[in-house]
Amino acid sequence: MGKLTLDRIVEKVEEMPVLPNRINKIIEIVENPDSTVKDLENEILKDQSLTSKVLKLANTTHYGYPRKISTVSRATILLGFQTIKSIALASTVSKYLLGELEGYALGKNDLWKQSQTCGIISRYIGKKKSIENPEKAYIAGLLRDIGKTILNHYVQDEYCEIVKIVEEERVPFLEAEKLVLGFDHAEIGGKVAQKWNFPKDLVEAIEYHHTPEKALENPDLVSIVHVADAITMMMGVGLGADGMKYNLSQFAIENLKLNETEIQYIILEASDLIIDDDNFNVI
Repeated sequence: MGKLTLDRIVEKVEEMPVLPNRINKIIEIVENPDSTVKDLENEILKDQSLTSKVLKLANTTHYGYPRKISTVSRATILLGFQTIKSIALASTVSKYLLGELEGYALGKNDLWKQSQTCGIISRYIGKKKSIENPEKAYIAGLLRDIGKTILNHYVQDEYCEIVKIVEEERVPFLEAEKLVLGFDHAEIGGKVAQKWNFPKDLVEAIEYHHTPEKALENPDLVSIVHVADAITMMMGVGLGADGMKYNLSQFAIENLKLNETEIQYIILEASDLIIDDDNFNVI
């Protein structure tokens, strides 16, 4: 098979459905500074599944509220608008991330587990580094590998060749993927994010999560997702084929002012976060 053309890839991206109107409406409400709790509650209540997930998260031990939260309005006040947006997006995109991806040696649910882990670690690093919106880091971490769902078929066809290049030339899977296919999953993920009308910094965080030094809009956000992705691989969560020879960017480490001790501490903390079912299994 020859290298893929941009047109073929764009066709595949265009075949992906747009985000449901209700999710776009929730995002619109969250981003509007004039929105009220009642505005958001009214939209959430139109979706029974989303309503149950919001209430479930609000009643987890993680938030430690002494009484049972039984209304969406109280849950929204407790969780905050940005967390509600994260829940809405995660519940929508999960269907793309749950399936088996043979091209990446990922079994059923592996990509979802890996993506949730990266999202949770991204949020944690974002809070630790006091960025303005840690929930945006969660969303970026959750969706950083969405491009794999597009390229899976092509990677599957050329899997042996890609792995051969990784082993013989000792290059990262991402680089071998691009050598064989002409594109890598991060680039295609950026195109999916554009289709879903994500803001530029979120598009970059997905597109450049392996190459954070290319980021222009928000290098901190891209660096956070890169480090979180690397830690996810170090922990062996849904490792898959592209966990081979994962290079941790020196740019990202320096940009976030991280040292080896801090990285080890983040890994220890991340292990606790992932073990905590309240953090991991809400969606």
